Amino acid sequence: MLKYIGKRLGAMVITLWVIITLTFFLMHAIPGSPFNNERATSEAVQRNLEAFYHLDEPLYVQYFSYIQSVVTFDFGPSIKKPAQSVNDMLGRGFPVSFELGMVTLIVAVISGITLGVIAALRHNGFIDYLAMTVAVLGISIPNFVMATMLIQQLAVNLPIFPVATWSSPMHMVLPTLALATGPMAIIARLTRSSMLEVLTQDYIRTAKAKGLKPVTIVFRHALRNALLPVVTVLGTLAASILTGTFVIEKIFAIPGMGKYFVESINTRDYPVIMGTTVFYSSILIVMLFLVDIAYGILDPRIKLHKKEGN
Repeated sequence: MLKYIGKRLGAMVITLWVIITLTFFLMHAIPGSPFNNERATSEAVQRNLEAFYHLDEPLYVQYFSYIQSVVTFDFGPSIKKPAQSVNDMLGRGFPVSFELGMVTLIVAVISGITLGVIAALRHNGFIDYLAMTVAVLGISIPNFVMATMLIQQLAVNLPIFPVATWSSPMHMVLPTLALATGPMAIIARLTRSSMLEVLTQDYIRTAKAKGLKPVTIVFRHALRNALLPVVTVLGTLAASILTGTFVIEKIFAIPGMGKYFVESINTRDYPVIMGTTVFYSSILIVMLFLVDIAYGILDPRIKLHKKEGN
């Protein structure tokens, strides 16, 4: 187990280094500089600004300097907002984005599993067809389209939920629904198909022959194995939710990391782009690692280490 964790940690470090390297060089490969749109367009002024932020140094020098800053977790000041450091922006914006992402993931997992189990138990019935229709719609409609529809129907036509701020639980409802529909639909379809397969297994027939209650058979015996495919995709779904919050936060004017990330791309604020990319990449890599560990715990047939003597 410890040997497996050590290997995975090494792979995580390499993966993060590749992401940092690709992001750094691709970002600098784009023509222009962060100061092209400044009002003071004097070449002398631009040269002074580039020198101040060390953008006039050779690219490999900038790269190794940035690797050093990542190791020390000091992303430096924002180019467009010099009074603020990237670390300060992460400290202010990430808790909001994390709260929205975790609430969305919880809603998606609970509703998706519930919908999938009900559809499997009512296979080829009206509830099954209705649940899968909802799932297909959830997968087909992008979250930003769902967000505009929810705002139009539940905030404008029917002023039930507030938008464009982040000060109460009511403000979380619409962005959470917009982000959760897609992952919920994926989880529901996976749970349904896996549950249908598990319900035909011999050990389920044995449990029924012993006279166990249907609730016990479903939740104690069938559901645990049916959730293995769901656990497998949780890392990917968490990634899609966290990256999807960037667009949703912009639509709902949520003061999370999405606000800083979108603005940094528009203004080519290199430190903010790199800081948010590294920060979120680290979180997603850790999530995928935890999913691997959880998968091995849920399924005893999976061994995370070799047997002694092999």
